[in-house]
Amino acid sequence: MITFLFLAAIQDKPVVIPKAELPKTDQLCAVCEADGVGHGAEKAAAGVRYQGKEYYFCNPSEVAKFTKDPAAYLPPVLPRPAPKFELADTAGTTWNAESMKGKLVLIDFWATWCVPCKEMKPIIERLHKRAGAKLTVLSVSIDEKKADFDKFLAKTKFSNPVLFDNAQTWAAWRVRVVPTFFVVKDGLIVDQWSGKRSEKAIQELLDKHYKS
Repeated sequence: MITFLFLAAIQDKPVVIPKAELPKTDQLCAVCEADGVGHGAEKAAAGVRYQGKEYYFCNPSEVAKFTKDPAAYLPPVLPRPAPKFELADTAGTTWNAESMKGKLVLIDFWATWCVPCKEMKPIIERLHKRAGAKLTVLSVSIDEKKADFDKFLAKTKFSNPVLFDNAQTWAAWRVRVVPTFFVVKDGLIVDQWSGKRSEKAIQELLDKHYKS
């Protein structure tokens, strides 16, 4: 028992795995997966042990990123309570826990300068149109300048509510990259991912929550 507690205490901080002990089989990169890069499994260039589990990386430089904030790269706990959300959309409607009650909500954190965000936009719109009243989509811009947001909206139309994050909501939701998506139901985050994902994969994910 004492030995177990000692080892658990050590693993409160990431411990580098010696190169000779890295697996021979291809592994997913913990940092790239969390950032939504999605290049798939490949040879592990480095790895760490943390809280009784092993995490691998496609580049040794990513060890420093993981070590600085391990919680940011761990698989998300699902479901979990959604952080505070209180923002108004461009029509003046305030969205918060009360207004989301009883809805399946897809929250998309994006930015006007983000190319993958723009590439995901038509996919999200098709999914929203297909779902109809079953799905509420909120597009939350994390742009620093409201002028950039307004200029973009003057040329680009959305079929769903669009919000400007003037309260740094993204920080409370631990958004590190855009796009990052959260599926919220009954006050709980029931799914999330970062980066691009296929329309088919998102549809299957949403179908699961429509039925539950």
